[in-house]
Amino acid sequence: MKKSMRFISIVIVIYFITNSCIYNKTDFLRPEGKIIVNNNGLFLIRAINFGNWMVQESYMMKTHGTFPQHKLKQLYTDIVGEEKMKLFYEAWLNNFITEEDVIYIKELGFNTIRLPMHYNLFTPPIEEEPVKGQITWVDKGFELTDNLLEWCNKHEIYLILDLHAAPGGQGKDANINDYDPGKPALWESEENKAKTVALWQKLAQRYANEPWIGGYDIINETNWSFEDGKHPNGINDTSNSEIKKLFTRITQAIWEVDRNHIIFIEGNGWANNFNGLTPPWDKKIVYSFHHYWQRNRVESIQRFIDMRDQFDVPLWMGEAGENSNEWFAEAIWLFENNNIGWAWWPYKKFDSRTSLIEVQSVEDYQKILDYQKNPVDNRKPDPDAAFNALMQLAENHKLQNCKLNRGYHDALFRQVYSDSTLAYAENKIPGRIFAVDYDLGRVDAAYSDTDFANYFISDGGDRVAYNLGGLYRNDGVDISRSSDITGNGFCVSDIEDGEWLKYTLKIDVAGSYEFIFKVLPGHLEAEMQVQAADSNFSILTIPSQEFETDWIQVQTKLNLQEGIHSLHLTFNTGDFKLGYFDVYKSL
Repeated sequence: MKKSMRFISIVIVIYFITNSCIYNKTDFLRPEGKIIVNNNGLFLIRAINFGNWMVQESYMMKTHGTFPQHKLKQLYTDIVGEEKMKLFYEAWLNNFITEEDVIYIKELGFNTIRLPMHYNLFTPPIEEEPVKGQITWVDKGFELTDNLLEWCNKHEIYLILDLHAAPGGQGKDANINDYDPGKPALWESEENKAKTVALWQKLAQRYANEPWIGGYDIINETNWSFEDGKHPNGINDTSNSEIKKLFTRITQAIWEVDRNHIIFIEGNGWANNFNGLTPPWDKKIVYSFHHYWQRNRVESIQRFIDMRDQFDVPLWMGEAGENSNEWFAEAIWLFENNNIGWAWWPYKKFDSRTSLIEVQSVEDYQKILDYQKNPVDNRKPDPDAAFNALMQLAENHKLQNCKLNRGYHDALFRQVYSDSTLAYAENKIPGRIFAVDYDLGRVDAAYSDTDFANYFISDGGDRVAYNLGGLYRNDGVDISRSSDITGNGFCVSDIEDGEWLKYTLKIDVAGSYEFIFKVLPGHLEAEMQVQAADSNFSILTIPSQEFETDWIQVQTKLNLQEGIHSLHLTFNTGDFKLGYFDVYKSL
């Protein structure tokens, strides 16, 4: 009997091991015709980019001009010394992403993380190798990636590895890839190419049997022209033969150790020039384009759709963002309506509304930025104060010290398929309603504004500041600092004729209510219509003032019904700022 039971136990163990292997095998993401699938069928990648973690980009670090990561390290070393600079980066890497971030990302609705990697966390620059031509390894990058993958496994979210800064730098846009023009670039050095190939083989060998690795985005945004007289960032190169040679080498090196994972191929010129990079040279290839500041019409991605149809290969939109919430919802609808997954950029930024998670800045860090911008007129910061500022900035990047940009998140998911609005704040009546707490939702649903997105790539000309004040929220509504000490520090500003805002109110008791608006008049007389849900409305005149310094009150009465109701403020004529309005039961 014991032998029989042991045999049955062995069979059961073999059964579960076998089925576990089958499940894991089928759970790898893989191309299937024009789509990406896993064991459940069609898989639309909905990813967030961990930008500015392993590769710091100057615009996210708030520096002046072109100032890639190697210059940042030089700046910090100049101020605080090399030892403290290294302590800062250790804290930065350890705090920026933890398991709590992965848990939260999954809860927010994402199914994938794209990890922008700096090669120097995995292998030293060719100039620092102990023997010329030798390739040695650095533990830190592998440890960080191992930890992240462990959390992704635990919480069932895919991880796509993206070589964002390749050895030597792959593009002329130095801020993106830490390119140093004083040293050989990736495309100018066989040693850098060999190191890139070896790094990918090392990563593939390490993660070959990991089903929660979603794939390998082998080089981010090659911005490099190989043809005389063409745009330096390679947007109109016709051949891209050098890129294809290296991509083919990388692919072959990966396939020697790993046949399980997708290889994502980006074009030249900010990922969108695929001349010479088709047809795909392997069945596991997916083409990845990027999408910034364009009109979200099918025409803007038609060339990629045509490529997909011609070669029966999937597409992935690997980067988009840095725009308004309205633009986000438009773009994601465009992608998903065409069976294209996406990855939004970025996850965290400090002192910014154009990221999913907002990190609080540090006052003394500004002194470092001032010195960087103009070291002649600005005194070098005190080393101890500067080090404390850097360490506090690293501490502030812990998720527990951050806040979700709710409108940003709402635009990525709910607003894509809904024109309905949600209350941004509780807005209880009687009470005070801050003007900046209008509803969450799409343009012409939650608000109307003259400029609500930045389409400068499609439209030409300069970038459009859709939120002229750049504060508080990421919509087309212009929000600035308020000089009124009785408010919350913000106001709706730059109001133009015909713009409007919608508020969801929670009204305790039906009746007649006094509305008292706190406004800063401009040079011209203005007019505002206040309309309740049952269509009763009032029109207010806001007088002009010469110097635009005095906040005043204007008031009216409206009848309100008990319950949850909407209120519209329509600015028939603009030229004033709106801070808040108090709503009280009439006596």
